[in-house]
Amino acid sequence: MSEYSTRSATERDLPSIAAIYNHAVEHTLATFDLDPPDSEYWRARLDGEHPGDHLLVAVDTDDRVVGYAYSWSFRPRPAYDLTRETSVYLDGSVRGRGVGRMLYPALLQTMAVSGVHTAIAAVSLPNPASERLHIACGFTKVGEFRQVGYKFDQWIDMAFYQRMLVNMPTGDAVLG
Repeated sequence: MSEYSTRSATERDLPSIAAIYNHAVEHTLATFDLDPPDSEYWRARLDGEHPGDHLLVAVDTDDRVVGYAYSWSFRPRPAYDLTRETSVYLDGSVRGRGVGRMLYPALLQTMAVSGVHTAIAAVSLPNPASERLHIACGFTKVGEFRQVGYKFDQWIDMAFYQRMLVNMPTGDAVLG
């Protein structure tokens, strides 16, 4: 895994992050977005207004972005401030190579250091690779919704996963 590392995202990473996500929007059921978001969407993810908002990237030895993970508002009410929703997306060239299992814990540790109590992830179904990743990273499946998204002329189910970050080791966290 030494051929990949994680770090906080920078302005120069935003086009690569957008390209990875746009591919998912246009070709997969992994996101319920129907159109790629504009550059301001990614700028907001980078800037984050809340201490629990983070955007990390996985890069190869040439510092090329091969994946990213972020945490963002779970719901827009103050009582949810210590709960953040997480997302992880990888370039197709690195799927199955352990990059997600390196990137996701870095995000979770960073969230824990910033005081986040609970991580929530929404996974479109079927998506066995994403479900395996979440379980491997300590998430527990807490619920499933039937036919909540409609994309590519089909109904899509969604599972929710949760990970408590209380007492999580934070020694190697990447602060963003």
